[in-house]
Amino acid sequence: MTDVTTRGAQSPAGESAAERKLARSYKTPIVLTLFAVAALLFFALLQAPGSTTIDLNDGGVPFALAPLVLPLPVTGYVIAVISLAIAGYSWALARSDRKLPSWLAIVFGVLWVVGLIVTIGANATVPVTWLLTGTLALATPLIFGSMAGLVSERVGVVNIAIEGQLLAGAFASAFIASLTGQPFLGLLGAIVAGMLVSVVLAVFSIVYWVEQVVVGVVINLLVIGLTDFFYSVIAANAPALNDPPKYPVWEIPVLGDIPVLGPLLFTNTIVGYLMLLLVPVLTYAVFRTRWGLRMRAVGEHPKAADTVGIKVNPTRFWNVLLSGAIAGAGGTFFTLGAVGAFGREMTSGQGYIALAALIFGRWHPVYAALAALLFGFASNLQRLAVQVGSTIPTEFMAMIPYVVTILAVAGFVGQSRGPAASGKPYIKA
Repeated sequence: MTDVTTRGAQSPAGESAAERKLARSYKTPIVLTLFAVAALLFFALLQAPGSTTIDLNDGGVPFALAPLVLPLPVTGYVIAVISLAIAGYSWALARSDRKLPSWLAIVFGVLWVVGLIVTIGANATVPVTWLLTGTLALATPLIFGSMAGLVSERVGVVNIAIEGQLLAGAFASAFIASLTGQPFLGLLGAIVAGMLVSVVLAVFSIVYWVEQVVVGVVINLLVIGLTDFFYSVIAANAPALNDPPKYPVWEIPVLGDIPVLGPLLFTNTIVGYLMLLLVPVLTYAVFRTRWGLRMRAVGEHPKAADTVGIKVNPTRFWNVLLSGAIAGAGGTFFTLGAVGAFGREMTSGQGYIALAALIFGRWHPVYAALAALLFGFASNLQRLAVQVGSTIPTEFMAMIPYVVTILAVAGFVGQSRGPAASGKPYIKA
């Protein structure tokens, strides 16, 4: 009997489970080591002598700061050594079955960002304020989209329709702002348009139990078709209805004069300020309020939530509507914040990238926002490379956030699991 028990404990299935656990525990050290070695290679060993000048000033700020001159490849060696040290520490933690602290992972990422900036700007001047403000602008619709996805998926409804919600908000805001001459009425119209798209998602997903991913894809195609049709009609017959006033830029007195931070955080349009407020407000609401507790309960274990008196499907319905309102507001960035007019399919897949940022951020508002900023930063790096005449292929920089996201979703930097009941309709017995 003892022999049988021993053999059962050492069964192939048991060994396989142990091996899978061991493999998971070493994924993070492996990835960090690869990136640290890449930093040593590209930022240091292959770097020609020279320097990169970091310009911290902005034309609209009255205070001037002295530029930073970083020598090459010395800066690369410093970044590589610290990165290798963090990677080595992650191996030590993995052996004792512990995880790398989040702050160290952030330090590792920041070092890589600095290394990329210094390498791209070799023997040139890098306008940091321009780089950061451009990053924040490009990440704004992604942050709105990822927050919209978070509100929906935290209650168990997969929101593939973020793309359609953003596009509907962009179209509605341009049309209403052109008609009324008021961009803020355009913002309200965009919120309503996003909610109308969410009604379709909620009805089919929650009421009729249709596969949520399929519904989301169909909604995206529907919104693309409708906006293309109305755009063609307006462009041919009433082009004045696609000439909206843009959001005014508001600068907060005194704070707007702070170097770097002033233009970045305190000189924005209304949609920029809403984005900056949205992340901390949602973080507090999701984890510190009764609404957030009920939302997470419905998304993780709807039957248990129903048992304690939470109305599961109404909770899901209203949260999906809120999701559409957030995405609709984010869609106004394209028309009233950036371009100043609506164009066919102008969101260009930003909704899907926002969904990837949400998964990368493990369904947490702060981490999802950081992931969205990573995409915005990579996009702006391409512009920087062109501006300073870098020899590094822009295609290489464009693929970096996508590679990191794939690694994250695959579990190489920790398991990324959504709410347990996500995508599963609740059918009350």
